[in-house]
Amino acid sequence: MTDAAVLAAILDSLQDPLLFADTEHRIWYMNQAAIEYYREGENLIGRSLLDCHNERSQLLITDILKAMRAGEEERLISESDVHRVYMRAVRDGRGRLLGYYERYEPLTGRAGDDPARAR
Repeated sequence: MTDAAVLAAILDSLQDPLLFADTEHRIWYMNQAAIEYYREGENLIGRSLLDCHNERSQLLITDILKAMRAGEEERLISESDVHRVYMRAVRDGRGRLLGYYERYEPLTGRAGDDPARAR
């Protein structure tokens, strides 16, 4: 098994959605929970994360990315009765920002159980 395959298996074992986008907001990776959670599933890979959000959310995401370029590591971006969603910086060994991921923190049950499936 390759290192990439092991990493993918680890991330796919998470029960909550995880999506990685680069500093241009292009989606590079979605774990299995994210593929199942988002309506367009893995068809989102390669597309801009900004295209999946309204103008207000786009502004929030771009502002948080600016803060991450300045050193911020994580910020809450949305909260509902079901879950919180955070943007988390991903950096290389030298501290250079590679992108970010959206991570879900379930408040009740699993994020995938959200009946609204807002996206």
